[in-house]
Amino acid sequence: MKRMMISALFLFLFMAVTLPAKAQNSPPIKGMASTVGLYVYPKNKQSATQQLTDESQCYSNAKTQTGFDPNATTTASAAKKQDPKSADKPAAQGAVRGAVISGATGGDPAAGARRGAILGGIKAKRKEKQETDQADKQADAAKTASQPLDNFKRSLSACLDSRSYSVK
Repeated sequence: MKRMMISALFLFLFMAVTLPAKAQNSPPIKGMASTVGLYVYPKNKQSATQQLTDESQCYSNAKTQTGFDPNATTTASAAKKQDPKSADKPAAQGAVRGAVISGATGGDPAAGARRGAILGGIKAKRKEKQETDQADKQADAAKTASQPLDNFKRSLSACLDSRSYSVK
């Protein structure tokens, strides 16, 4: 597998060096900048290998300046949605537990069921609040996650612009 990748890289470099200058200026090269959604065009007829080198260096520079690596980001898992049928399940389980415990200890099973249902409902509300808080935190993180990427893109664009590339 490695040999194929190395062979393909050498073939690409050979083709890039041997192509006439007109063919090199037409399409943009797919380099490191394309991974973050930027299009880079050479202004001074830079070769494809030069463009790839410049993009790689500017990409590393942007990572250093911003402290953000777009390839290292992960997405948070989506919050689970509760099934409406199971909304009363904790209260029912609490009622059953309360009735059994109360009946086993010689107390009134109906009173134990009421107490168990109340405790089960409280437990369910706490769990629901925790899930809501976690979903809110994930939403806040998603809002602020775009800021480091924007800073990274600006840094990468500025570096490539200083090396005579048009970046869109």
